[in-house]
Amino acid sequence: MQNKLRLFAVLFKATLLVALFNFAFIYLNDIPLGKFSLYNSLFPGRERLPFGEHPQAYNLNLFDLDAMFASHILTGTPKTPDEYRVLLIGDSSVWGTLLKPDETLAGQLNSKSVPACEKTARVYNLGYPYISLMQELMILDEALQYQPDMVIWLITLESLPSDKQFGSPLVANNSERVRELIAKYDLNADPNDPALVNASKWDQTFVSQRRALADLLRLQIYGMLWAATGIDQIYPENYERAQIDLEASDDFHELKSLQNALALDVLDAGISAVPNTILVNEPILISNGLNSDIRYNFFYPRWAYDEYRMLLSEYVTERNLTYLDLWDIAPIEEFTNSAVHLTPAGEALLADKIAQAIQTTCNK
Repeated sequence: MQNKLRLFAVLFKATLLVALFNFAFIYLNDIPLGKFSLYNSLFPGRERLPFGEHPQAYNLNLFDLDAMFASHILTGTPKTPDEYRVLLIGDSSVWGTLLKPDETLAGQLNSKSVPACEKTARVYNLGYPYISLMQELMILDEALQYQPDMVIWLITLESLPSDKQFGSPLVANNSERVRELIAKYDLNADPNDPALVNASKWDQTFVSQRRALADLLRLQIYGMLWAATGIDQIYPENYERAQIDLEASDDFHELKSLQNALALDVLDAGISAVPNTILVNEPILISNGLNSDIRYNFFYPRWAYDEYRMLLSEYVTERNLTYLDLWDIAPIEEFTNSAVHLTPAGEALLADKIAQAIQTTCNK
């Protein structure tokens, strides 16, 4: 009988300790665990922010912006006197879907050793998949601490509609950061939008956070494999090419006009943070297939994209911004699996234009 009581007492104490630890973890949420990283010390920093869910690519998705930046080469690279620091901001086309790090826009610009303001441009890839200006502003705002001299912000119409701004999982799961951005830049966005994930006390316990903690650990483990191979995504031999034959639809987010439907205030916020910004309307595929008289590609009916280019031209003129409208620079064969994803040769065309713009801006 005494043995049973002793066993019960041990089990009760163990259960109580586990429960206390589980709920005590709530008070550890203010500690930025993501900033503790083996990257840029034991392992080299990544050339692009972590993204993907392929173990064989040594990469993963996570919502911890601190951990994402801690794994990036930008965090571990002290700015030298001869470095002209350039940040590339944008979507998956900037991140480099299906491209190796040296084939991306950042990689190709760095290979050129572009002279800039009597220094040499060092370009950092801060693109991230999903098309949303709010996501791009959140990444840019985090990167301000790394002393950028210039930002090159590649945008496309799909990133601008107001109804897209909270659609990114990275945005939705960083609700506090988003609310800070709304307040800091006085954005026309609802800080209580239901799309933003609000963590309850239970959501902050160890039991609820165990997946996020496991992701932080996995990211460190993948660092060794990334360092050994340089692989951070899957490169399939065959993939489905971007759609050429299109639906006979002129729908774009159920809009009839783009007037007052675009989050231009988010764009204003980013440009105000780094006035030395080159705004780039990124290349898109221009279809020559079925219904190409109605739509340029899967994303864009012609009416919407033409209106967008007109509005964007007016926007940059009013603000006297440096602007490159490179929407039609790449031929159809230089797109891969999406109407915004380029081949290495397509990226080279883009890199040439942007390299010229960096030098021209410095010589003004």
